[in-house]
Amino acid sequence: MSPEELRRVIDDPAVRGQVAATELVRTLLERIEKAQPRLRAFVTVRADEALAEARRIDAARAAGRRLPLDGLPVAVKDNIDVAGIPATAGSRLFAERIAASDAEVIARLRSAGAILIGKTNLHELAFGATCRNEAFGAVVNPWHAGRIPGGSSGGSGVALAADLCVGAIGTDTGGSVRLPAAFTGVTGLRPTRGAVSNRGVQPVARSLDTVGPMARSAADVAALLEAIAGFDAADPDAVEQPPPDPGALAGGVDGLRIGLPVPFFSDGLHPDVEGAVRRAAAALSELGADVREVSLPGAARAADACGLVIKVEALALHERDLANRPELFEEGTRRRLELARELTAVELARLLQLAAGWRAELRAAFRAVDLLLTPTTPGPPPASDGETVATTAAVVPFTHAFSLGEVPSLSLPCGFDRDGLPIGLQLAGPWWSDYLLLRVARRYQETTDWHLRRPAMAQPSDSISSAAVV
Repeated sequence: MSPEELRRVIDDPAVRGQVAATELVRTLLERIEKAQPRLRAFVTVRADEALAEARRIDAARAAGRRLPLDGLPVAVKDNIDVAGIPATAGSRLFAERIAASDAEVIARLRSAGAILIGKTNLHELAFGATCRNEAFGAVVNPWHAGRIPGGSSGGSGVALAADLCVGAIGTDTGGSVRLPAAFTGVTGLRPTRGAVSNRGVQPVARSLDTVGPMARSAADVAALLEAIAGFDAADPDAVEQPPPDPGALAGGVDGLRIGLPVPFFSDGLHPDVEGAVRRAAAALSELGADVREVSLPGAARAADACGLVIKVEALALHERDLANRPELFEEGTRRRLELARELTAVELARLLQLAAGWRAELRAAFRAVDLLLTPTTPGPPPASDGETVATTAAVVPFTHAFSLGEVPSLSLPCGFDRDGLPIGLQLAGPWWSDYLLLRVARRYQETTDWHLRRPAMAQPSDSISSAAVV
């Protein structure tokens, strides 16, 4: 399959359904082999297993049986358990760990007919935004090798951007799906907290962790969400409530009230980012949405509080290893964890009170508007040689705010900066409005082609892949 044919298959589900799963998987595996030495998007590639799964899908199709995802090749972040293969969380701490069973989200993907093509690289322990991973190599942004791909689900974003898979699964604590989606030019959703099971996923900050689907298009993200969402009684983080309703995908944006929160468009926002996001807002207005400015004064404090909560909970998880095996942590990870040590119990209680107040502020905002529209990040992807703590802090304010609110939020591409780097638009909505966000994104993507743009692809290489091939 030529690169042009592959693009048509990825971009058009109708064309995709006419291509043998084995042909599509074989094409992707060949691309991964060539791209891996340059991009380092994968930790493990399931070549034999993926082809075997593709043959089963083709046999089922021949017998007249179609599953919801029907052979969709999916890359999975390496902090999510897939039975029988490594689950490293991108860290030397877990370099020898082999998952004993599938995470719940993997079991649901399999049941829906997805093909698991491999495990993707990430920022160590899913605790940072640079993906400058020392254990498995830094993940490279295919739009510009000198800029970060975002994190912590950077490998998933890069695999999508470079056409190495069709769908991907990441995790998002403070922005780890939305940041790489923005910086690699794809679409990624942080679902409503509790809508997707966290069972079988290495935690970062248990009170904020989510599993999120990623793809080029909002339509494919919606298909992935429908496959993985739903209550899991064995997951203590799950919420016993009907999952988001796919029926909300129907329709357009006519009459929807969309708020532009003033704090997200203040000083410090890169002009190229602001211009692209405001043009996207204008496009939605032309499609019939009622776009208006709204006040959201607690956003900055919420973002700061989210960062502290993540660090405190991550330190609680890793404190023993940090004391006994510090050499297994990257320097940037150690320093970010150490930032939590001075926080007192009283200060933590105040953070939790602030979080409750922020959720109340969001409830009030969502009585006035149906959803909120912001930039995903304050600027384009920073340089990849920047200091980890400072770089992470610089890119997370807009995603952190909605993480602390536990509401669904989605990043989708809306343009490019003057250097040709992708810009992300963030949509956030009330609890359980996941498909409303996807509906707006899908309508926007029907009238634009930002999500269809490709970076300069990795050149063929004779180098040995740094991913383990199983």
